[in-house]
Amino acid sequence: MKAAARALVLVLGGAACSGRAKPARPPAPAPTPKSVATTSRARDTTPALPAAIPQVVIEIPDSVLTRQAVAVFGDSAVTDPPDSVASDGPTWDIDVRSYETHRRVEYYVNAFRGSARERFVASLEKGSRYEPMIRQKLSAANLPEDMYYLALVESGFDQHAYSKAAAVGMWQFMSGTARGTGLRVDWWVDERRDPVRSTDAAVKFLGWLREQFGSLYLAAAAYNGGPGRVSRGLSRLGDDLDGGTRDDAFFALADHDYLRGETKNYVPQLIAAALIAKEPAKYGMTIHTQPAFAYDSVSVPASTPLSAIAKASGSPLDSIRELNPQVLRGVTPPGTRFRARVPVGHAEGFDSAFAALDPDVRTAYKHIEAKKGQTFASVAASSGLSAKQLKWYNPKVTALKSGRLRTGQELTVPTRAVVVAALDVPDPSIEIYGSRGGARTYVVKRGETLSGIARKTGTSVSALMRMNGLKKAVIHPGQELVVRGSSRRSSKAVAKR
Repeated sequence: MKAAARALVLVLGGAACSGRAKPARPPAPAPTPKSVATTSRARDTTPALPAAIPQVVIEIPDSVLTRQAVAVFGDSAVTDPPDSVASDGPTWDIDVRSYETHRRVEYYVNAFRGSARERFVASLEKGSRYEPMIRQKLSAANLPEDMYYLALVESGFDQHAYSKAAAVGMWQFMSGTARGTGLRVDWWVDERRDPVRSTDAAVKFLGWLREQFGSLYLAAAAYNGGPGRVSRGLSRLGDDLDGGTRDDAFFALADHDYLRGETKNYVPQLIAAALIAKEPAKYGMTIHTQPAFAYDSVSVPASTPLSAIAKASGSPLDSIRELNPQVLRGVTPPGTRFRARVPVGHAEGFDSAFAALDPDVRTAYKHIEAKKGQTFASVAASSGLSAKQLKWYNPKVTALKSGRLRTGQELTVPTRAVVVAALDVPDPSIEIYGSRGGARTYVVKRGETLSGIARKTGTSVSALMRMNGLKKAVIHPGQELVVRGSSRRSSKAVAKR
């Protein structure tokens, strides 16, 4: 509380009473001017002070003073807490204290400090590299910074994490949802693996979900299990929500079995992680933080090998791969210039060094025509590659049923330097389709409307709103909807988000 708030007093019986009782002091006599004391001999007619002035001292709680201060000075009067209640302990900008004794939270606190301790510490240490960046982006979007721990629960801060539902990256996006938030996901680039771009997308998606549900914990549940499932669960709860907060509603959904098992435990894991991470010593842990994720950027032509970027910047290839995890094939995508990351301080002089490279170093691949009887395996072997590696650079080339290539078919053959820097990852377009009791799920694409989806899936807007617990006909890209009826064309559906 500011000084203005502390200065409020009440006057009772001529005495000033502050919020805290202090020993009463009689007023000090006014000093007599020296000139009067030496020249005046007139009788002092000043009335004598009474022997004692009755004083009433009343303890006034700080909360009362605060209310009075706000009434007089506005909210600015209470922006600073009183010194008497200052705390040296950790603080959170998500509500962990209200739920730290919940059985699910306690279970995960014990798990993280017990059987999962080693993995938990390793994840926190890995995450420390991205923590400043993630917290800054959350804060800029007016989201609590402690939602940072969501990435720990999702992936342990692993930008190459890949789930059984085909969710990818630190923030575990499905490809449809990722594209809905503006990420590039194709054969050459998968920005779900980029810690910076994927964090932008996660912050955007969480903002949409918080606006939809009015609660961070419901938003987190929807992030994991899908907005449709959370909306339907809330509709089923109905009056059971009366008297509780919106965050309480998550635990009510979990207790009523309206969420999948994974989603029931999602928010408790988030809370448990936040509790431990802010006080690791209390739980017998020591966290060694890593240097913050930082880089400089350079512009390179289309189809530039990462190895060439490493050489021109004077950086190890592993550093270039680690800073550009979204580049899947060891080469920047075809068709357009690319902004690549290099270690801090290594962008200076890059353009001239890159121009001076031998043309063979800057060349990613050559093009050949298949000869009669050749297969992927035979062409790959002649170039020191495997058939699988050759197919990475020829996603649209298909062989005949016999396994042979068509005579004269053009093939792209990468250099060894390109293949060495490539990632062996599943096709980014893979979606694991799901169903729920005969209902399909559909991921909203950018620019789509509820009426358009209703027409596409052979149903109505009112039916979609009812099935998904929507109060308004408002949807956002990446949102998962339950749809029924025969579709005029196949709908891509996902099991998660």
